[in-house]
Amino acid sequence: MTRKVLITTALLATMTVAKMYGDDPHYSFLDLSASSHIHSLGTVNISTVEDNIMTVDQNPGLLGSEMSNQLGISYMHYLNNINFGEVVFCHSIGINAAWQASIRYLNYGKIDSYDENGNALGRISPSDFVFSGGYTREFSETIRGGFLLKTIYSSYDEYWAMALGVDIGVNYYDIDRDLSLSAVISNLGGQVKRFDNEYNRLPVDVRLGWTQSFAQFPVRFSVTAFNLTKWHLPYIKPGDGSVNSQSKVIDNFGSNLLRHFIFGADIIPSDKFHFAIGYNYKTATDMASDNRNFISGFAVGAGLKIKDFNVDVSYSHPLSGASVLMLNLTLDFHR
Repeated sequence: MTRKVLITTALLATMTVAKMYGDDPHYSFLDLSASSHIHSLGTVNISTVEDNIMTVDQNPGLLGSEMSNQLGISYMHYLNNINFGEVVFCHSIGINAAWQASIRYLNYGKIDSYDENGNALGRISPSDFVFSGGYTREFSETIRGGFLLKTIYSSYDEYWAMALGVDIGVNYYDIDRDLSLSAVISNLGGQVKRFDNEYNRLPVDVRLGWTQSFAQFPVRFSVTAFNLTKWHLPYIKPGDGSVNSQSKVIDNFGSNLLRHFIFGADIIPSDKFHFAIGYNYKTATDMASDNRNFISGFAVGAGLKIKDFNVDVSYSHPLSGASVLMLNLTLDFHR
């Protein structure tokens, strides 16, 4: 019993992350992007094509030999001393293939733990690690496909669990029209070592993405469909804050449809700089309160490229008192 209480206490730290990036607190951190650019486009994007190792974060099909010898470093600070980071490296295999390797870390800060009688057991610092390796091949001038194998290790005080997963992605890119279409199946796999007797599933998802710019207009638009393994995505709408107001469950056609889509846009005045903005209706509705809803779904960011060095930053404010700031640094050693 004590063991279950301790694990449940640790899992409470993941609830806010789960609300932002998924519905199930178990392994929801797998859906957290390490890319500032992706985060600024609404937290999920699988079709933005760039010569930057960080943008392949959610679609291994975007990896390419042009990213060879790139090193990417990511850091995010969230509320309650939650810290997230990743280091990723890529190298080419000939001119038509490439591999990548990465280490991801998520720490939920210090948490008080108790037994079933309410007695304090001290403080714990639950953490999750993901060790990944991937391969992508170019099948034609317009089509690439790849996979990313993940070993997932979770440590909650003296208890730990392990899982294996894989992401499979494909991308079609027409350089003449600057048109990108992608499809991804993420987090296939399962646990190989459990915390207890309960089996926790990985958050398997099917995603589709479209990104395109038009003529000389310096804006690139993106639409991403996610959570396609389930239609119903109900949420609780809070009251208006008055004494007699009550919250209610929203589960209608329009709401379910919008909660499957994320919209983003890149303003690109030059090949050295971009500004990005994204809107995630699911985040906006999940994080809504009686005095805040629409703004919760927005994220913004910017990127600057100086020779072999890239810096990207993103910012969002999903709920009152909680800001998300993410920073990426990318070094290109092959030029």
